[in-house]
Amino acid sequence: MNQQIRKSVAPAQGIQPRLDPEGLFDPRYKEFLETVSHLRVKLHRYCARMTGSALDGEDIMQEVLFEAYRKIELLDDAQALRPWLFRIAHNRCIDFIRSRRARQRAEAGYAGDEIVLPVEPAGPGAGRAIERLVVHLPPKERACVLLKDVFDHSLEEIADLVGSTSGGVKSALNRGRAKLAVLPAQPVAAPAHDAELARLLERYVELFNKRDWDGVRALTSADARLRVSDCYNGLLSSSPYFAEFERSELPWRIRPGAFEGENVLVVDRLHGEVWRPAYLVRIHADGGVIDRISDYYACPWILDMASADAG
Repeated sequence: MNQQIRKSVAPAQGIQPRLDPEGLFDPRYKEFLETVSHLRVKLHRYCARMTGSALDGEDIMQEVLFEAYRKIELLDDAQALRPWLFRIAHNRCIDFIRSRRARQRAEAGYAGDEIVLPVEPAGPGAGRAIERLVVHLPPKERACVLLKDVFDHSLEEIADLVGSTSGGVKSALNRGRAKLAVLPAQPVAAPAHDAELARLLERYVELFNKRDWDGVRALTSADARLRVSDCYNGLLSSSPYFAEFERSELPWRIRPGAFEGENVLVVDRLHGEVWRPAYLVRIHADGGVIDRISDYYACPWILDMASADAG
């Protein structure tokens, strides 16, 4: 496995791979993605539950994979690949939580380090309801509960990942489990109404479904960014994004939708006579102009997670 991973980033004769993917990703980076594909669903699930958003979780996972690709020569033991990737993911999630001041919001109701009695573990494969509620815990407790009760890591492995001790992990687990035990199930909030964004998305959908690419481009800023998971990261103006839709063999349409309390676009594919959701697109606007698009066509686990949560 380790040789396979190294081979995926080792330069062929006369070819130097790009170690900071920008624009269309080169073949060597895509080969690297293939070598870690077996870990993608669990990594995404961890990032999504740590951040409280499946879409933020996917964005973070893309950054995790970029970082791992750049640093793969530091990995000497193939058996260490899984914990190594989880460690990078954990650190990225913590940075995200801090940058969004989510940590202060999450801890607002649990300011004290009160002593709590030990609670029996939920065990591997903890219920999805509990898994969703971990976002209400402080980051360390959130990570410990996820890594132990959902991903079945050992106390020693968790301590290494979160920079603690086995005793510290046990304490965090007890606190986290006790808090989760008294939290009521909470429904996903409806998206906050933003009339300007709603109008912009409706116009975007109308033009997109008409294949009016010039009209769509007119809704975007000159330096709008595009990220298509596993494929492209760069300027929208330099991408083949719209041409890919033109070349698509399956009939498609897009429509406004909502996911985890956020307004998104849903790309539907026609299967026989039935339209089915295929993937999500996230649109960010500033001053009435689209400045960032994130396309999750290569991430079926996002819709799988939504279906599991709804079940």
